[in-house]
Amino acid sequence: MIGIVIVAHGGLAREYLAAIEHVMGAQQGIRAIAIAPEHDRAAKQREICDAADAVDEGQGVVLVTDMFGGSPSNLSLRACQPDNRRILYGANLPLLIKLAKSRHLAVPDAVRIAREAGRKYIDSQNIEPGSVAVLQSG
Repeated sequence: MIGIVIVAHGGLAREYLAAIEHVMGAQQGIRAIAIAPEHDRAAKQREICDAADAVDEGQGVVLVTDMFGGSPSNLSLRACQPDNRRILYGANLPLLIKLAKSRHLAVPDAVRIAREAGRKYIDSQNIEPGSVAVLQSG
């Protein structure tokens, strides 16, 4: 099973993990790591690498970060150097849930499916005043 490490600014990574578990139940092999301005960057980079090693059961690891180019992504790059590890940035909840449901797949396939889900559920709607709307996923 693919391991997952979520790395994000502030408490976002922990909240993402809590939301995944709210939807899917308790999860094994997923770690959440917070990055704050006062954190020692070298220590956080080691923590991320250690977390990736801890969840790697041999099928690979996906490191999911909140945005490209930010400290969480930059600090996660070293943990992605071993074979069968990927970084996936721009996290949202649909992406994370789909990734968690796809952990039995190969890393490239799980990442592709998760990216598709993350993109699919970004949209906008104009709700007319006085109307009742029920949004459905789909």
